[in-house]
Amino acid sequence: MTKHETVAGHEVGYDIPAAIGMAEKDIQTPCLILDLDALERNIRKMGDYARGHGMRHRAHGKMHKSVDVAKLQEKLGGAVGVCCQKVSEAEAFARGGIKDILVSNQVRDPAKIDRLARLPNYGARVIVCIDDVENVADLSAAAQKHGTTLGCFVEIDCGAGRCGVTTSEAVVEIAQAIAAAPNLDFTGIQAYQGAMQHLDSYEDRKAKLDAAIAQVEDAVEALKKEGLEPELVSGGGTGSYYFESNSGVYNELQCGSYAFMDADYGRIKDKDGNRIDQGEWENALFILTSVMSHAKADKAICDAGLKAQSVDSGLPFVYGRDDVKYIKCSDEHGVIEDPHGVLKINEKLRLVPGHCDPTCNVHDWYVGVRNGKVECLWPVTARGLAY
Repeated sequence: MTKHETVAGHEVGYDIPAAIGMAEKDIQTPCLILDLDALERNIRKMGDYARGHGMRHRAHGKMHKSVDVAKLQEKLGGAVGVCCQKVSEAEAFARGGIKDILVSNQVRDPAKIDRLARLPNYGARVIVCIDDVENVADLSAAAQKHGTTLGCFVEIDCGAGRCGVTTSEAVVEIAQAIAAAPNLDFTGIQAYQGAMQHLDSYEDRKAKLDAAIAQVEDAVEALKKEGLEPELVSGGGTGSYYFESNSGVYNELQCGSYAFMDADYGRIKDKDGNRIDQGEWENALFILTSVMSHAKADKAICDAGLKAQSVDSGLPFVYGRDDVKYIKCSDEHGVIEDPHGVLKINEKLRLVPGHCDPTCNVHDWYVGVRNGKVECLWPVTARGLAY
């Protein structure tokens, strides 16, 4: 049974950090908050861009793991559905009503394949990536067992150095096997160059994408010669979408972090040398934290430490402030450099996380804020689902 307490006149559960109508200053911390105005502007901007360039946008759901955010991306940005990385994430999105789902990863475990093959029964088109011809028979058998059809992308390793085949011959071989297999559809190509997304220099990112585009173009031509023209050529991220959309080869984008914008993505440069979080995209996701100690004159201690965020891509920064700086953290504490002693006990700060994806994965709720008030509470639907 959930216990509750009253905070600023609002009943708040110990498992829920806020209530609708609550002032931002009264939200319990640490927690994730969304600036709804900024989020909506980001989503509309990407949607307008994709439509203006004749591209589908399949928003990457592994970033937010939220059915509510995915539906907002469909409503405001015209997103055609989601990508995700795990069968468990795909299940959460399918049950939540998302109708076009790509597992942009390989699924090889028999139990996971069986679960994947059931998902079209929720009324969703489900696509999975393949980089080994031996995977085809297992997927086909599971789809036949459940009376469903799975779409299939052949994944190309176009520079990320992870999953995917590296030759056009291998792409054709796998595509032919898919096309011949009962209850599978050859749907297209997965070609996401993840290794270059966070390169600071626009020109460095472009050079990596030029090579990837040439590789993908060669594979598409090889497929066409065999009568296997792909319906979709999918890829592109927040750091590269403009390259794929102008390539003449790709027709689907997979951008994710643009919607929230984190510190690591924010520092990369656009073609004019400006940070992309200073004009191209807005920070919409924050860790809300409170000052809990100021026993040291020049340091404030906040309640957002390692358990409230991922620091694999660096520490967060304090949003909208240049007089204080988040400098280190331990499990339950964050240390903020405050040389002039300006911070007060219980003062709230917005932190921009270093890496949004794994940060979101350690929280249960998004608290949506507009004009200083809590407007919505959205569960992190697929939070912690990693199988």
